[in-house]
Amino acid sequence: MRMARQWSMTAIGPKDFEIRTAEVAKPAHGEVLVRTEAVSLNYRDKLALENGMGLPLQFPFVPTSDMAGTVEAVGPGVTRFKPGDKVISTFMPGRIEGKGLGDARNPPYRTLGGAYPGVLSEYVTFPADWFVAAPRTLDPGEASTLPCAGLTAWMALVESGHLKPGEKVLIQGTGGVALFALQIAKAHGAETFVTSSSAEKLERVRLLGANHLLPRDGWVEGLLNLTDGYGADHVLDIAGGTGFAEALNAVAVGGRVSLIGVFAGLEISGPAPALLLKSPVVQGISVGHRRALEDFVRAVDTIGLKPVIDRRYGFDEAEQAFAHLDRGPFGKVVIEF
Repeated sequence: MRMARQWSMTAIGPKDFEIRTAEVAKPAHGEVLVRTEAVSLNYRDKLALENGMGLPLQFPFVPTSDMAGTVEAVGPGVTRFKPGDKVISTFMPGRIEGKGLGDARNPPYRTLGGAYPGVLSEYVTFPADWFVAAPRTLDPGEASTLPCAGLTAWMALVESGHLKPGEKVLIQGTGGVALFALQIAKAHGAETFVTSSSAEKLERVRLLGANHLLPRDGWVEGLLNLTDGYGADHVLDIAGGTGFAEALNAVAVGGRVSLIGVFAGLEISGPAPALLLKSPVVQGISVGHRRALEDFVRAVDTIGLKPVIDRRYGFDEAEQAFAHLDRGPFGKVVIEF
């Protein structure tokens, strides 16, 4: 019997979060067995450990959704992959293209590391449709950052946002989604504006090629001054909450606001006149579908995009990696196997 080490917990709350072993499942029809090489962390992974996020977790619960690895075996009927192929996971299994799998009463939120098992395990056995081919130009740690953070930025700006050269893009913060958005916007010839409360992080963003740096306090007025009152064609609202009002005040007439995060609260509020008179598109971004991830992977290989990783940890250092995530990394935190 083949066994795999994995990080898991037996009840909500990370107090018993530790390494356990589980049997490696042989791939059934349509499934693949993948040896995990790297996992990247998202803030939602921390929330799933701490409070379960109201999700139907199955215990022992293995967290995290984003991984890169190598296919070791394929079950009958699998044609997408063969042993030796490099793959990355998809955040929302079964969402191949188009709308999410849900309805108005039950919005779609069936993800890895939530309703489905997570990937902080040496081996995973999942349907082949839950994976896409990894980029050729990235190592496993870099590739593991694409399924959630990278795709979220791609969906906001490209797939849904139809970003054009010369447009102005306002990006809040310096986390994983924000830095992907900066790189994607630059590759499309956009003019970029980045906010942060940290002067040190703003300097690091400048070295990444951001056009304009804005202190977190007073960033709306700073943006409007820099653009002669025009505002931003795209505003990526990472925080939500009452800060949504700032996004509406900053967006250009006929522009677009992408609500991506809820760090400042689950309830958003803002001025109705700005919404009515500017007529912006307001879109919620909940990562994206598999076809868009495949598009993004091709773009990564074509333009040479390199994800920003703040630090890489070893498999035995998962607790330290989550603690780093809690401190607010510059870019992504990765666990390598």
